[in-house]
Amino acid sequence: MNFLPESDILSLLMGATLAVKLVLIFLALMSVWSWTIIFFKFFTIGAARKKVMAGYEAFTEADDLTHGLKGLGDKAHSPLARVSTLAVHEFRLLEKADVNRERKRLLVKDTLRRVLKQGISKEMRVLTRNLPFLATCANAAPFIGLFGTVWGIMHSFHSIGLAQSAALATVAPGISEALVATAIGLLVAIPATIFYNYFLGKLNEVESGMVDFAGAFLNRAEREIAWASKGE
Repeated sequence: MNFLPESDILSLLMGATLAVKLVLIFLALMSVWSWTIIFFKFFTIGAARKKVMAGYEAFTEADDLTHGLKGLGDKAHSPLARVSTLAVHEFRLLEKADVNRERKRLLVKDTLRRVLKQGISKEMRVLTRNLPFLATCANAAPFIGLFGTVWGIMHSFHSIGLAQSAALATVAPGISEALVATAIGLLVAIPATIFYNYFLGKLNEVESGMVDFAGAFLNRAEREIAWASKGE
């Protein structure tokens, strides 16, 4: 099977109509930005997943809440550390609350559950930022390329009318340049689709890990308040 040399492809692109050229430039910009997002998210989501899994394991293996929080790492690198910072602040306030033991347990459950949920939502918003653009590329790029193809074929038929000839040599260049637009649209859409679904799977693991941590944090906080109340 013979493919067009690169020089022929470049010649086709240089001889394309203005509309097709604009479509190709737009697709090229979409491709550059989508690959930038892919590389950035590949490292950030991967690092967050490792920190969450390692932090949750360290927290569950710790003897008490204080040592468990130390095992999460620093706030600059660990999503769990950032989530726990918000929860600890509320927990310390609840410890000082002048209420009976049962009331304190209810406050712990309601307030900490709300704070942990807010912290997890905030972390997920950061991790999912710019991912919708990949979904947009996956859905829109083929149709943008198809628009360039349709426009190029229309131009080819117009050339047939002007030349009053339906010879293959007359229509082949226009049709070729038009099909290149569809091919480039697919080249933009395919990796965007693959990595968007890949990142969604990894983000589900990260969110599940943080939800598991929130449950473990709540359980440990309740136990420590109960023990503190018994010692009073």
